[in-house]
Amino acid sequence: MIGELGRRSATALLVHSALIQAVTFLVRPAATYRALELDVPGYALGLLAASYAVFPLLLAVPTGALVDRLGERRLMAIGSAVVLASSAFLLVAGSSIATLVIGTAVLGAGQLACVVGQQAVVANNAVAARLDSAFGYLTFAASLGQALGPLAIALVGGAVIRPDTQAIFLLAVCMALVLFLTTFAVSGSVSSGIRGTAAPGRGGGSLALLKTPGVARALATSATVLAVVDLTMVYLPALGTERGLTAATVGAMLTVRAVFSMLSRILLGRAARAMGRMPLLVVSLVLSTVALAVAAIPMPAWLLFVVMGVLGLGLGIGQPLTMSWLSSRAPAGQRGRALALRLAGNRVGQVVLPAAIGTVAAGLGAAGVFLVSAVVVGGTLVLLRGVKLD
Repeated sequence: MIGELGRRSATALLVHSALIQAVTFLVRPAATYRALELDVPGYALGLLAASYAVFPLLLAVPTGALVDRLGERRLMAIGSAVVLASSAFLLVAGSSIATLVIGTAVLGAGQLACVVGQQAVVANNAVAARLDSAFGYLTFAASLGQALGPLAIALVGGAVIRPDTQAIFLLAVCMALVLFLTTFAVSGSVSSGIRGTAAPGRGGGSLALLKTPGVARALATSATVLAVVDLTMVYLPALGTERGLTAATVGAMLTVRAVFSMLSRILLGRAARAMGRMPLLVVSLVLSTVALAVAAIPMPAWLLFVVMGVLGLGLGIGQPLTMSWLSSRAPAGQRGRALALRLAGNRVGQVVLPAAIGTVAAGLGAAGVFLVSAVVVGGTLVLLRGVKLD
């Protein structure tokens, strides 16, 4: 499944990957619903979305260096404990926009540590020729978690437009506790690295990778895709509220998006070998652009489900492709740093894009946010001209 990891450790890693995303995709929409209960203005939702990325933006590169020194399991345990603390804080004190922002920011820091540790486990144990598939499995598990989180909202929320957020935060605390315990079933040792060599001339650490032609633009694309996933998670509840959709319906739509991302990721290795990384990435961006633009148009709920499925297919491909591509070029012993550099770029996008696009919500509403997001994602097609991912 994942290189030299034993079955028990690999299974625990995938469960951990699913759980951290499930908690994140449970807590963040719940925070949006809590903010709507407080009647916050549209720009405050953008601030809430951006707050998730603040600590990870500052800590991503140091965290990557830390995992290379201390090992993956320790970092994953620390991150899981932080996620548990943030969930408990939101349960007890999440009654104002300030505390929602603080709790969401702390959640982002814990999620960063978990994800860096998970990705380092894969990068340090997968065979070089199987990196696309290995990261496909890891992100498939992540997508599973992204489906389970909103599904839990649908189950707890029921047939109401605004669910019981206190019950959702309590569920998040329970899931975060399981996340923490799962960490100890993951192998704590760091292997000797990917069996295979990094591309010649790529030494010097993660910062040197930025000088490689096309790297910065590919990382910018990764950041854009992740920011749009964030915007969808934050603004789909707002869009549903505007259109009178129940919390259960919105949760089901987020689940559909995640399920189709799972489908694209489980088939990623085969698709990348058949098409090549860059053509596959271009197709995914086109699908995402079209789906985001169409979502802004008023339509029946069943049709919006279809649109969310297409969006999930498109958004599910970009992250694992850039993970495997960057890992294959990073020198052994510095893959954690390289992946953290990518995550730092992602967090820049998560801070800048939601804060900028969120201002649109004040004038055009949630539908305007989806439309502007389509323009931004479509613009990355121009950005990627001449980039080689293979």
